[in-house]
Amino acid sequence: MDRRESLANRAAAGLVSNVDPPTARATEPPPPAQTMVRRELGKTSRWLSPIGFGGIIVMDVTPAEAARYVGEAFERGVNYFDVAPSYGNAQERLGPALKPYRDRVFLAGKTAERDAAGARKELDESLRRLQTDHLDLYQLHGLTSREEVEQAFAGGGAMEVILKAREAGQVRLLGFSAHSEEAAHAAMDRFDFDTILFPFNFITWHKGHFGPSVHQRAKEKGMGLLALKAMAHQQWPEAGRPASSPWDKCWYEPLAEAGPAALALRFTLNLPVTATLPPGHWPLFKLALECVESGRLGPLTDDERERLRELAETAAPIFSDHA
Repeated sequence: MDRRESLANRAAAGLVSNVDPPTARATEPPPPAQTMVRRELGKTSRWLSPIGFGGIIVMDVTPAEAARYVGEAFERGVNYFDVAPSYGNAQERLGPALKPYRDRVFLAGKTAERDAAGARKELDESLRRLQTDHLDLYQLHGLTSREEVEQAFAGGGAMEVILKAREAGQVRLLGFSAHSEEAAHAAMDRFDFDTILFPFNFITWHKGHFGPSVHQRAKEKGMGLLALKAMAHQQWPEAGRPASSPWDKCWYEPLAEAGPAALALRFTLNLPVTATLPPGHWPLFKLALECVESGRLGPLTDDERERLRELAETAAPIFSDHA
């Protein structure tokens, strides 16, 4: 079976909904072995792999491990990479590892600073540590309240620096991430952002009633929809993360088994969103890649939706509309 026939079959199975099969455009030509489909990012004319590489994956690993992880991700078709200054030494690890592929990938950065001076410092440090002269997407990171949004847009706020950086070509697209519906709506009130990065997760959606209004509004605005926490299961027990858990980079309990993880990814990617960032552990990232590569991300059946609702009812959502 050649690549054209393979993609056509996967399109028929629903895997490549919201993609342009069989010759989906990309930011740059994909590597010869590339089989992963790509989805358009809102109105930006940029095309991303549905699974992105979160920089936390390379936090606290050796430079050699970081190079191996990034190289394998790229060879398997991943062209969307995301990182933030708050992810420990992730920028220092990701920059050198990504350098051989930099002109063929989409690199997203963030700032958690809300004032101009702090944002300027973080942006300069990110460009230096990531060994690049520009970021394809720059995001206000982790907005949690309307007050934070107002601070970023006030005189002397972070947006002054970010807009100047866009004019200078240091950043290309502008977006934000949020863990609050209030903050997400406030950000969309204030500016015509290119993208939103938000927790679109089946449990928070169904049981927490968290996400639908943000998703609907961002979709109506034509924004690029990027997802956090698609593979999140629930909060850790009150006693905290069990000592036996290998997921020390997760502040929540992730879905680590292929069946439930694939259902969760299918829910999120068929909302639709352009791409999602799996939890920050290499085994969980590979699990997400395998779900895509296996062709198991088509639309959910009624029975599968019911299974997800049942799983949601027994879980403690990591976000809800009353939290």
